[in-house]
Amino acid sequence: MALQLGKRFWVAATAGIFVLTALVVGRNAVHAVKIKRQINALLREEAYFRDRIAQDSTLLERLRYDDYLEEFAREKFRMQRPGDHVYLLKE
Repeated sequence: MALQLGKRFWVAATAGIFVLTALVVGRNAVHAVKIKRQINALLREEAYFRDRIAQDSTLLERLRYDDYLEEFAREKFRMQRPGDHVYLLKE
């Protein structure tokens, strides 16, 4: 009788350890998936900002020339010289 009680205890203890291990591994797997998603989102964001930096660098390089600077100011900010007539066309 005492031998059976000890055997049941060890079976229950082993089952408890397996369940605990499964829960810890499952939690870590879910955490790893969340981190992987965050990494992918940050990589997409990095690519977006690198593209924006390239666009802005190109714009800055083009704005160093007076001809493009004047054209940019007229189109973007609707600036005009004194005496100019500006006609706004709605699309």
